[in-house]
This record gives sequence, C-alpha cells and structure tokens, in this order.
Amino acid sequence: MLPQDTMAKLLAAKKELVKEEQQRAEEKHAQELFERKEREKNLSFAELLKRHGDKGNKF
Repeated sequence: MLPQDTMAKLLAAKKELVKEEQQRAEEKHAQELFERKEREKNLSFAELLKRHGDKGNKF
C-alpha cells in the first residue's frame, strides 16, 4: 500500500483535477449560451417567426 502522505497528495491532485474539469465544463456551457444568443440576435424577424411560430401571448 502507498504511504499516507503519498495517498493524501494523490487525493488532493484528483480533487484539483475534478474542480478544473468542472470549471472548464461551466465555461464551455456559458460560451455556448453566449454564441446561441448572438446567433439569435442576428436572425431576421421572419426567421424568428419561422423558428418559434406566431403563438405568443400578449403579455
């Protein structure tokens, strides 16, 4: 079995890697949302109606 200090270092490294991976996933998700909003901003009114339909409510 590994010495206690080596095991602790490995567990700390694993925890740090998991945290970094989660942060990268969150950043990727935020980037995808931003890009989608930018694409929708550039759509014409006719394209938006075609995509979402004309079934909105007044308020």
